[in-house]
Amino acid sequence: MGSPQEPHEARVRLPQLRLDELLEELQARLDAARGTRDRVHSLLEAVLSVGRELDLEQALRSIVEAAAVLVDSEYAALGVIGPDGRRLSAFHTVGVTEEQIARIGPFPEGHGILGELIRHPEPLRLAKLSEHPASYGFPPNHPPMNTFLGVPIRVRDQVFGNLYLTEKRGGAQFDEEDVSVTSTLAVAAGVAIDNARLYEESRLRERWLQANAEITYDLMSGGGRTDVLGLIAERAGEITGSALAAVALSMEDTGSLTVEIAVGLDSEAHRGLVLPRETTLMGLAFSTVAPAVSADVLRDDRISLDPPRFQGLGPAVAVPIGTGEGGVRGVLLLAREAGRPSFSATETETLQAFAAQAAVAMELAERRQDAEQIAVLEDRDRIARDLHDLAIQRLFATGMTLQSAGRFIDHPEASERVVRAVDDLDETIKIIRSTIFGLRSREGAGGAGLRARAVRVVGEAAPVLGFAPSMRMEGLVDTVVPSEIADHVVAVLSEALTNIARHARAERADISLKADSRQVRLTVTDNGVGIPSDGRRSGLRNMAERAEQLGGELELGKSPEGGTALVWWVPLPSE
Repeated sequence: MGSPQEPHEARVRLPQLRLDELLEELQARLDAARGTRDRVHSLLEAVLSVGRELDLEQALRSIVEAAAVLVDSEYAALGVIGPDGRRLSAFHTVGVTEEQIARIGPFPEGHGILGELIRHPEPLRLAKLSEHPASYGFPPNHPPMNTFLGVPIRVRDQVFGNLYLTEKRGGAQFDEEDVSVTSTLAVAAGVAIDNARLYEESRLRERWLQANAEITYDLMSGGGRTDVLGLIAERAGEITGSALAAVALSMEDTGSLTVEIAVGLDSEAHRGLVLPRETTLMGLAFSTVAPAVSADVLRDDRISLDPPRFQGLGPAVAVPIGTGEGGVRGVLLLAREAGRPSFSATETETLQAFAAQAAVAMELAERRQDAEQIAVLEDRDRIARDLHDLAIQRLFATGMTLQSAGRFIDHPEASERVVRAVDDLDETIKIIRSTIFGLRSREGAGGAGLRARAVRVVGEAAPVLGFAPSMRMEGLVDTVVPSEIADHVVAVLSEALTNIARHARAERADISLKADSRQVRLTVTDNGVGIPSDGRRSGLRNMAERAEQLGGELELGKSPEGGTALVWWVPLPSE
């Protein structure tokens, strides 16, 4: 009885087994569909999150964080490819602490596996990093990494950078779906980066326009040249993130540039320097009427580092203020700290446009000042003419009347008073005539200023010395120093350089000329053998006598480099 039932039970169990398998397969597919749905949802959230960012740095941070979450990797990084297209210029990481980064050392530049992705911008998936031919290991203190996924990020037709993902959690391998998801995120990242770049460029243009407007307003409102040049340097330095900003102006008839303004890192080393046009970045920009860019100002063969003035600085750019057609007025120099990115072509073009606009504003301001000066001179001429034609004639007539009336005065004391009054009128006429002469004269016409004369003396001494001395000027050298004292300053400078050439056997000389409302001070130092105790001192005695005649003093000592330090100063007359 039992046996006949067994086949029936088998037939019942077989469909049951198939149903369980089908249910399990259905559950697996449901789980897979749910997982795909969740991953697509996460991908959409990541795309939306990345697309909301307009700040470029924050957008890059959001991209690398989203990539790490999407593929469940322990470490993630985004490398930005530099302008040369071969190295990484920036690196953003997830999963590595600041302490670990400090122990590992500098960020990678794009060698090994990272360089492989730069050279071949296609998705790269590896089960074990160390087995790839381009791999050559990690630096000390670097966390161990095996699985790897790399995907390029394109912005329009250019590869902007690469996403690097390592160590998928749970010891799993990156699969094709990870590649697909990450590639999709990379497309969205490219759009987000492009938007952030455009937004950043528009904000930069707005800041440059505001700076130009501010400079133009100050110039047209009668702002002083020094204040306006300082504003140009400050705004350009702020907008470009520069550590140093300086403005040098051309000196007529000397072939040199004078650094009028310097702000930022070690600005004192630049302020007042007189620079040649041949061996300086500023001089190169001035001579060629084109921007001069240096990737590292301390290692640029075109630039003389004497005197030292670029410590701690790296990338630099100098742009002419003005154009070849309208005349170059000076040069704007900007320098970033060592290790910072170089000035890009876009930044340089924007700087050049800014400097050209500043030159136009300076030109307009000068034309306005010239017009005002002409109006003042015309007013002076009118006043002088009126004084001559009206006031003097009336005073002269009054004096003649008093003289005639004096003959009819019998009282001695009254007659004496009339004579004194006539004498006073004559003296008043002399004063008015002197005033007329002063109004009609042109102060300073035809005379070269102390600044240009001093530079000329230094230039003439260079062939005799065998080297070009460095020169620094500070203060209103041409304004506050009278011509009589300026003659003495030029003579002392010439004598000091002659002494260095004849006796010092020096290889370097530094000159500083400073003037304020109280005194003018000339300092000349060299690295020569010093002043011998038994040497001739006629030249020094002449310089000392010049100082004593003007109430000043000549001081001699040793320079920091072992040579001679000469300080000659005299007081300036008060207003």
